[in-house]
Amino acid sequence: MAQKVPRAGLSRFMKEGSQFFKGTDEAVIRNIETVCELAGQIRSAYGPNGMNKMVINHIEKLFVTNDAATILRELEIQHPAAKIVVLASQMQEKQVGDNTNTVVILAAALLEHAAQLIYMGLTPQEVASGYELACDKALELLPALVVKEATELKDVDQVKRWIRSAITSKQYDNEEVIADLVSKACVQTCPKNAANFNVDNIRICKIVGSGVHSSTVMSGMVFKRGAEGEIKKAKNARIAVYTCPFDLTQTETKGTILIENADELQGYAAGEEKEVEEQIKALADNGVSVVVAAGKFGDLYLHFLNKYNIMAVRLTSKFDLRRLCRTVGAQAQARICAPAVNLLGVCESVEVKEIGDEEVTVFECGGEGGRIATIIVRGASQSRIDDVERAVDDAVNYYKALTKDGKLLAGAGAVEIELSRQMESWGEKCAGLEQYAIKKFAHALETLPKCIAENGGVNATELLTRLYAAHEAGDANAGVDIIETTWNIPDLLIGSFNDSCLLQGGVANAVDLNIFDLYAGKRSAIKLATEAASTILKVDQIIIAKQAGGPKPRGPKPQDDDDEGMA
Repeated sequence: MAQKVPRAGLSRFMKEGSQFFKGTDEAVIRNIETVCELAGQIRSAYGPNGMNKMVINHIEKLFVTNDAATILRELEIQHPAAKIVVLASQMQEKQVGDNTNTVVILAAALLEHAAQLIYMGLTPQEVASGYELACDKALELLPALVVKEATELKDVDQVKRWIRSAITSKQYDNEEVIADLVSKACVQTCPKNAANFNVDNIRICKIVGSGVHSSTVMSGMVFKRGAEGEIKKAKNARIAVYTCPFDLTQTETKGTILIENADELQGYAAGEEKEVEEQIKALADNGVSVVVAAGKFGDLYLHFLNKYNIMAVRLTSKFDLRRLCRTVGAQAQARICAPAVNLLGVCESVEVKEIGDEEVTVFECGGEGGRIATIIVRGASQSRIDDVERAVDDAVNYYKALTKDGKLLAGAGAVEIELSRQMESWGEKCAGLEQYAIKKFAHALETLPKCIAENGGVNATELLTRLYAAHEAGDANAGVDIIETTWNIPDLLIGSFNDSCLLQGGVANAVDLNIFDLYAGKRSAIKLATEAASTILKVDQIIIAKQAGGPKPRGPKPQDDDDEGMA
């Protein structure tokens, strides 16, 4: 009987089918190339002139967006090194709600420069150590670059000025409209103590039709449903909320009723009507003018609700029901009864309105605890509305971050250039091999304004030179101005069509242009990007165990009875 020849190396301990990569070339450089490739796919989506990506996820849902967080989430990245960077961007999204693309691009730039140092002869550990020193120094220099502090968080004009730059990177054409909507909604729902601002108090209702400029802000909660009965409006309403259908319920046990003549049948129906009427009358006696239920309304109940002028609203989502209870101060009932007055909700008005061809029910509430606003987002297509919703979400998170820490930095790449300039001069004074990594860290920071310039169609090399010149002259807030740009006319006139014919980008004071970056967001992005890059550099071996067997995952279900399955 033939015996197996034992395998050599690490494979002797592993099952057949396992993979392993070892050393600088196989592990470190391969990981760096993967992260740089990932960043290259979303680099063109950075900045106000960033391009959109069309992403179709695993359930064939279409996304047309330049939001890095959405793109990375729907792509379902599998490579372990790329996943580390994706997790860092997701952490940025949770902590701040913005600058997710910054994390990926900066981490990739750090790794790209690290590869150059490794080829020069430095070890990955020395590069990672230098990056960590540079990160600490950058975070130490960052507070000195703060240009303004947001204090007037209840002034609509000021809030609009601060959050505008967060929206411009997502919706460059509609930043004024969206900034106006979000600033009104945030100021309206902001409590006396701004630190208690709740993002969940700003709701979004998406209605297809018209354009983004037709979007509005409504006070209170808005649901895309009309009223069930004839009553369409109620002022100073008392609201009873039920988590069950508002209809006759079946008994737990089956019963048989023997009816022998017409009088008994008529008496049975009259008894049922009398019981329903008593329930509705008890509600009316408690002052209830609106009934909200999670299930359907029976015809008999609707008849008596109309008779007693009580409005009927049906909500299918249990989450909407909970939010409504929290907003109006009601306690949901599990069965049909007449709740006590202290269990009823109170609302200034409940009204059915028509927006486009859609009927919506608006619950307008006042008071400190019930402050809530809904932004009605309009658009020509569903993907357009979804993209506007993401921009609104980023702006609301930006405002939330301002309530925690109101420090603002100059935007448009001004902070990155100033940090890069100071870091490079500091790196010259550092002893040891770490100075090479510190200088490369400074060069990596240039990548962000360079991306803004390239995506705006501007000659990036020339613009960076002009930015450095402005900063050396003492203008620490000089940033990229993509609006004030000019063509290189002399080269065009002589017919020399090359890189010098590109737009010559403008350099302007970012504070004067009201372009701000969040201090907390920038600090978090630099820290997370550096940690992700250092983690990847410190990996010297990749070991992949044999994948578990099992049945293949099921495909999507057929849409119609006649279909065998989706293509």
